[in-house]
Amino acid sequence: MNTKYAITSLILMGCTFSCSDETTVFQDDLQQNVVIENSEEKLQGSVSYAKSGVLGIVEEATITRKGLASKDGDQAGDYPLTLVAQIEPPTYPGRGPITATHVDLDGNFAYVSYNTAGATYFGAIQVINVSDPHKPVVSSQLMYLNADINSVEYENGYVYAVGGVDAELSATATSNAFVVKISCPNGKLSTASGITYGFQQGYNANDVLVNGNFVYVTSGKEGTLTAYNKNNMTTANEIPYADLRGVAMSNGNIALLDASSGVRVISSAFQTIKEIPIDTDFGSESKKTIDFQDDRIVVAEAGKGAGIYSYSGGNLLSYIPILINPEGVAASDINTNAVAFNEDVILMANGGAGLCLAEKDADNTDLYGIIDLEGSTNFVASREDYIFAASGREGLYIIKMNKPAPSLLSRCLLKPLYIGSSKLTVSKGQVKEYTGAKSFSSINVEGSLLLCGSWTSTNDVDIDDNGLFEMRGLLAVGTNKKMKDLKVEKGATFRVEGTLEIYGKLILEENATLEFIGPASIVLITGSVEKKSSSVIKGNFIDLNNKL
Repeated sequence: MNTKYAITSLILMGCTFSCSDETTVFQDDLQQNVVIENSEEKLQGSVSYAKSGVLGIVEEATITRKGLASKDGDQAGDYPLTLVAQIEPPTYPGRGPITATHVDLDGNFAYVSYNTAGATYFGAIQVINVSDPHKPVVSSQLMYLNADINSVEYENGYVYAVGGVDAELSATATSNAFVVKISCPNGKLSTASGITYGFQQGYNANDVLVNGNFVYVTSGKEGTLTAYNKNNMTTANEIPYADLRGVAMSNGNIALLDASSGVRVISSAFQTIKEIPIDTDFGSESKKTIDFQDDRIVVAEAGKGAGIYSYSGGNLLSYIPILINPEGVAASDINTNAVAFNEDVILMANGGAGLCLAEKDADNTDLYGIIDLEGSTNFVASREDYIFAASGREGLYIIKMNKPAPSLLSRCLLKPLYIGSSKLTVSKGQVKEYTGAKSFSSINVEGSLLLCGSWTSTNDVDIDDNGLFEMRGLLAVGTNKKMKDLKVEKGATFRVEGTLEIYGKLILEENATLEFIGPASIVLITGSVEKKSSSVIKGNFIDLNNKL
């Protein structure tokens, strides 16, 4: 009997015989089942900036109605996030939509896997050049017309992807779970030297880990952990498990998440080192991640949220619950699928409940809010100043955290951190100076304002007649979906050192001045520029969209 889970399936009809201890090499007569595209010009249509701009966060206090508003209204938010771009899923004539399932980050590239829920088999792998995250480029794409891809990892010139085989429809596949090794030099997927497959027991292969000379693959219910030799994808070791959902590596040991029992830590020789029982209903289908952070093991525990366990003691330390239960979303779609870390921030991919941001310190983890994204968040990865979210049928979102640079803060040490209303107003005659990183709903300057750090505004920014606004760091205004204006009124001055992003219109009135200081300021304007002849733009800057 064939069972296709939500993240499954590959049909490899006509391949050379392959099972757990053998290898299948892709043959030329099967090319019709794989569609590969390496033209960046053709693929660039997948990159969308329609929703780019300031990202709102629905905060925990608002959701639970426990927060107290300031006398000026809601408090300014602590995370000035912006959506850089969206990478839309691949499409193919006659095939329905596919969903992003996993993201692997390596060097200048992001590798994204896709699958299809239900009985239809259709999946893909996208390779995205993110060397300049503000201008991502889809460099390569491979579609399986009869396959789903559940997880992907890149290592040393090759992409390793896992999914499932519909063994009943394949004359050669002996079980459903598969792993595939595809050449991918310099961000370009290639079938020129063949594609190598391996098969193992289980309903589907759901997670992959490449470490040293081996490729480790988990294969779900009634499946196995299988170690393949990386060079030729033959089986080196294999052990059965009831229901494996994820695999991770720490200090040379392998951590497995078995939905039937909990976490099991084993040696590279597959000998049990430690067991941590977990009594959680992980659901009947989907992959769940497991990760290490210092002495803690963090487990994506479906409807319970994220469980944090002590590695040394094996005891439960805390749960980070799912923050929101959206109307109209099936309960089975509201579950934590993956967790990622970025310094003191924890990001939770909560399926239909969205992408949750939490904060941690040495002793506590506090929920902060839900990032305003569309789609079902299946996976999240993060590094440096960026978040990469695989959001189902919405594809991949690239988000900039806009963390203020330490050197910027050191130059502004004498200025107080901003704490206050989300509506920042500086009245005529007032002088206000702040450091920090906040998200505002609006900014209005009649007097003099200095902001040092990273700042966003979901609505207009106005510098009234003869006002002065100086900004060192980053300021982002509006979104491409809801464009907003930055207006410099008559005789006013806006001085910028850093990055200015306007998702909307720049308006310079009579005798207004826009001054860029420093050697490397950057401006991004997606709307139009209205400039009176008496207004002045001066200084050195890089104009990303050539609007000035």
